[in-house]
Amino acid sequence: MKMIEGKANGHYSPAVVSRGQVFVSGQLSRDPATGLIPPTVREETLQALKNVENVLASAGVGLEDVVMCRVYVAGIKLWDEVNRAYEEVFKDHRPARAVVPVTELHFGCSVEIEAVAELPEEK
Repeated sequence: MKMIEGKANGHYSPAVVSRGQVFVSGQLSRDPATGLIPPTVREETLQALKNVENVLASAGVGLEDVVMCRVYVAGIKLWDEVNRAYEEVFKDHRPARAVVPVTELHFGCSVEIEAVAELPEEK
């Protein structure tokens, strides 16, 4: 098991590599550089996926390697907008996914996304 380095705001790793997979901790929809949360749910979803993508890049993989996502959304009424932005990013790639409606997320975010990706097989 290898922990991916990065800034975490608690007792966890941004990602862990284990047995050929990258497990990305939940990425909130706020900009890690500024701490700002985008003004719309669409933009929040895009930011959360960008944060996932940045963590994956640290492990040497990309969104195309994602096999599973878990999406936490602060209210199921926001789901359609989240789903449209999610589809905009993943396009034809369709990882397995779970949607978890919650009452609230940290810092007032509306979206948090976890991911599991596969590492390329070594030849």
